[in-house]
Amino acid sequence: MLKTAALTDVGRVRLVNEDRAVVQEDINGVALAILADGMGGHQAGDIASQMAVDIIHQHLQSLAAEASVHERKSCLKDAVELANEKIFEFASQRENYHGMGTTVVVAMADEDTVVIGHVGDSRVYRINQSGIEQLTEDHSLVNVLVKSGQITREEAGHHPRRNVLTRALGTESTIEIDIQDLSWQHGDTLLLCSDGLSSLISSEQIVAPIQQEAGSLEEIAQQLVNEALTAGGDDNITVVLVSNESDTQKAADDVNDEKR
Repeated sequence: MLKTAALTDVGRVRLVNEDRAVVQEDINGVALAILADGMGGHQAGDIASQMAVDIIHQHLQSLAAEASVHERKSCLKDAVELANEKIFEFASQRENYHGMGTTVVVAMADEDTVVIGHVGDSRVYRINQSGIEQLTEDHSLVNVLVKSGQITREEAGHHPRRNVLTRALGTESTIEIDIQDLSWQHGDTLLLCSDGLSSLISSEQIVAPIQQEAGSLEEIAQQLVNEALTAGGDDNITVVLVSNESDTQKAADDVNDEKR
């Protein structure tokens, strides 16, 4: 049984929230989560992220029942490419919006398999009682510098150009999308987040409320957002959780539902 939750916050500094997220617990047996973090002046960032989420979400409604993992990956690739094409076209026709773009990360999951697609530096983590694993690789300048040994991982967090992306949706006419599939198990949780969360709080802070099952998924999402706000909240903060619930979690939820 899969459960989802999504929460976004403008943060303490920004005037506009350019993050967007959507979750849908069942498209022909698959749970869907999409998160986008927009960029560009003149409110272009929130237009780009909204377009990305809307276009991808709409396209994935056509996912066939019992679609294979290969078919899911193909459908996801088509959806992200379509979003890129539409955002690029929109920006090209409007002078104010030239150069606008967005990150995007998408997870499609059933109880056995997760398909993930991403562009940019929004992330997906897998979290369970064993710890936390980052499943996506940032398409960012600082990640290139870290991989080439020019700066350390710690330096990357404070680098003056840490917000520079090497890939974004909508800034070029074509896009390269990282798409992967992996198995997951009952008790695993996926966390999708914008860099407003991942750049401000540590892995230990991210893991704690999930491992401790500190409330409902919605309450855990709120705790994570609160941690980022406490740490400064200098960017929009968005958290999406997808939980592959264990039988014990489901039983506990059922008991709580009966009490209500």
